[in-house]
Amino acid sequence: MKVLVTGATGFVGRRLCARLLAGGHAVVAAVRDAGGTARVPAGAESVVVGDLAGPVDWSGAVRGAECVVHLAARVHVLHETASDAAERFRRLNVQATTALADAAARAGVRRFVFASSVKAAAEQSASPLRESDPPGPLDPYGESKLEAERALLAAHARGAVEAVIVRPPLVYVPEVGGNFRRLLALAWHARRVPLPLGGIRNRRSLVFVDNLADALVRVAESPAAAGEAFYVRDDEDLSTSELIARLARAFGWEARLLAMPMSWLRGAAGLVGRAGEADRLLGTLQVDASKLRRLTGWAPPVDVDRALAATARWYREARRS
Repeated sequence: MKVLVTGATGFVGRRLCARLLAGGHAVVAAVRDAGGTARVPAGAESVVVGDLAGPVDWSGAVRGAECVVHLAARVHVLHETASDAAERFRRLNVQATTALADAAARAGVRRFVFASSVKAAAEQSASPLRESDPPGPLDPYGESKLEAERALLAAHARGAVEAVIVRPPLVYVPEVGGNFRRLLALAWHARRVPLPLGGIRNRRSLVFVDNLADALVRVAESPAAAGEAFYVRDDEDLSTSELIARLARAFGWEARLLAMPMSWLRGAAGLVGRAGEADRLLGTLQVDASKLRRLTGWAPPVDVDRALAATARWYREARRS
């Protein structure tokens, strides 16, 4: 196929383009400005579309494409301060998405794959989330992703384009930032400094960037994926304690983790204004990816230990540079 990829120069986009090219597909990478063309993977064509916040003429980008994989978005902001955050999320994640889908439909594009987020459904879970569970986003980012999902599935229902929704949990990657980078730092220091993070029995679904890219290729290709929403995850869910211990082992040592009651950890985090971070660190959020496996035959090509080892190698080198 000829595939248009938005967000092609990001962490996921670069891996996705490489996998599509390796699979024999032609790739057109949509970039914001001419400077982004230098970051497009070798072998992919690039097209400058401008800022998604403004009106974008997608007609040239979608011409001749058979599939669009839409990764570009206003991403979740941990400490949002913008007074118009909800409007910003809606403008980039809903309006820009529907404008691209409309242009794709007019151009005869067959399939539209949308990278959504688990946050369109929930922030925590008592049991692994399934696609049939009623969604309950808790912030403007999750709300905007859910609204875009519904608009795309409505377009699918009226025969405009084959919509496919993919909801990843936390994506980690060797160049990772945010919460996962904090966990890497904890694992790095746990060699010498005992951490009160042992015995945490939560469960977290994660997805390594190469596994997510592989899943996106699979749903772009699979006839059975049309009109469906999917969760995606690695082959194991880990507790926070297990994750720090496995990362430390990837660095070459055993983490020194001390068990402490969860109530103490939450209380201490609240005293220093970090209650939200404690919820993410200690809470459970699992997804059930069995539907993706059942309908498309997909399985994650990289196991958790290999993925964590790749991430740890990058972090070690980054600390040296």
